[in-house]
Amino acid sequence: MTKKKVLIITYYWPPSGGAGVQRWLKFIKYLPNYNWNPTVFTVRNGEYPVLDEALMKDVPEDINVIKGPIWEPYSFYKKITGRKKYDRINSSFLSQKRKKMVLFEKLSIWIRGNFFIPDARKFWIKPSIRILSKILEQNTFDAIISTGPPHSTHLIAYTLAKRFSIPWLADFRDPWTNIDFYKDLMLSYWADRKHRRLEKMVLSQADMVLTVGQTLAEELKELGSNNVHVVENGFDSKDLVLEKPALDDKFTIAHIGSFTPSRNHKAFWIAISELIEEDNQFSKNFQLKLIGNIDFSVLESIKEFKLSNYLNHIPYLAHNLVVEQQMKSHLLLLLVNNTPNAKGIITGKIFEYMASSRPTLVIGPKDGDVSKIVKDCNAGEICEFGDVQHIKKYILDIFYERVHYNPSVDEYSREKLTNKLSTLLHSIT
Repeated sequence: MTKKKVLIITYYWPPSGGAGVQRWLKFIKYLPNYNWNPTVFTVRNGEYPVLDEALMKDVPEDINVIKGPIWEPYSFYKKITGRKKYDRINSSFLSQKRKKMVLFEKLSIWIRGNFFIPDARKFWIKPSIRILSKILEQNTFDAIISTGPPHSTHLIAYTLAKRFSIPWLADFRDPWTNIDFYKDLMLSYWADRKHRRLEKMVLSQADMVLTVGQTLAEELKELGSNNVHVVENGFDSKDLVLEKPALDDKFTIAHIGSFTPSRNHKAFWIAISELIEEDNQFSKNFQLKLIGNIDFSVLESIKEFKLSNYLNHIPYLAHNLVVEQQMKSHLLLLLVNNTPNAKGIITGKIFEYMASSRPTLVIGPKDGDVSKIVKDCNAGEICEFGDVQHIKKYILDIFYERVHYNPSVDEYSREKLTNKLSTLLHSIT
C-alpha cells in the first residue's frame, strides 16, 4: 500500500526538551507503521526553555525535516534585562524570582499579551507560509497537521489548508483562551477579542480538532469545533529501562517537571512536615527528589516547613535518565495546577509515571480527567487539594508497604495511540 503524505507543523522539535516535544516526536516515530509518511516543518534555532539532545535518537533517519527562520522577542528581552545570550526563557511567563524587575516584567507581560497575538512566535507565521507554499506547489500532501501551543502554528496551517485545499487537523495540547495564565496576560478588550476571534476561526475551519483529554475536548466543542477527538499522551515502551533499577536507599517521593506556583500545594508540605514530626522511621528515611525547574515560591515553602535538609534537587536530566529516576523512586508525585481549569489538566508525565510501575500520588480534583485515568489504571491515589490527612495516610501506606498495586497501562502506549491517530487522519483524507 502506498503511504499517504502528511505535513506536520510544530515549533517544538529536538533538541528541544520537555513534555511539549514528545507528543508529536513519538507520533512521527510510529506513523510510518500505519502507512503515513510524515514531513516535519519546524523552527531553526528556537528559543526553547530546555534542551535534550537525547531525544534526537527518536527522530527517524529517513524523515524529511524542514526548518524555517524565526525572529523572537526574547533576544530583545534578554538585552534589556541583562540576561546572557544563552539563558533559557520560559515562554509562558517571565521569572517570578527577580523581585527588583517586577514593574518591568509586568510591562513585558502586558506587551506580550496585547501585541504578540496569538503568541511570541507570530513572526514565524508569514515566512513559514512563504516557504511551505513553495513546497506545496511542487509536492502533494494528503493532510496538514498543526500542533499548539504556540498557536501561531495553527495560523500557518489555516492559510495553507485554505490555499491548497488540503485536509487540516489542528492539535491542541493545551487550551488557548482557557489556559490557566490567560487571565494574567493583562489583555485589553481589543486584544482579548482578537485572541477569541482567531481561536474560533481555527476551531471552526479545521477539518478535525485533536486534543489530549475529554474535558478540553468539550471546551473546544463549545468554542466552535464540530469535529473534536481525543488522542491522549502516553508512554513509549522503548524508553523504559529493560532491567528495573534498584530503589533508592532513602524512601523517595519524586516530582518530575516544572514545579510552578499553581502546583505549590500547602497541604503537601503540611503533610510531609507532620509525618517527619510524628514518625521517627519516616523522618530518618525520607527524601524529596525534585527533577526540573523549581519556582522561587516553592523553594520558599520548602524553607518555611524546614524541609531543606530532605531535598534532592536535580535541575534537569535528559529524558532517558528521568525515566530511570522514576523507576528508582518509591512514590511519584503529580500536582495538578490549582486553577479554574484543574479538572481538564492532564500532564503528559502521568503516563510515564504509570509505565514506570511505581505508585502515583495525585493531588488534585477527584473528578478530574487525570484522576479518572489513574483510577481506571489502578496506578495510585487521588487526594483533594487540601486533604492533609488523606495525603499523610497514602504516603505512610506506601512507606510501610501496606498498599499493593498492579497498574494496567497498555492502552496508553505511544504505538497504540498512533494507530488511533492514523485512523482519524484516514477519515478526513
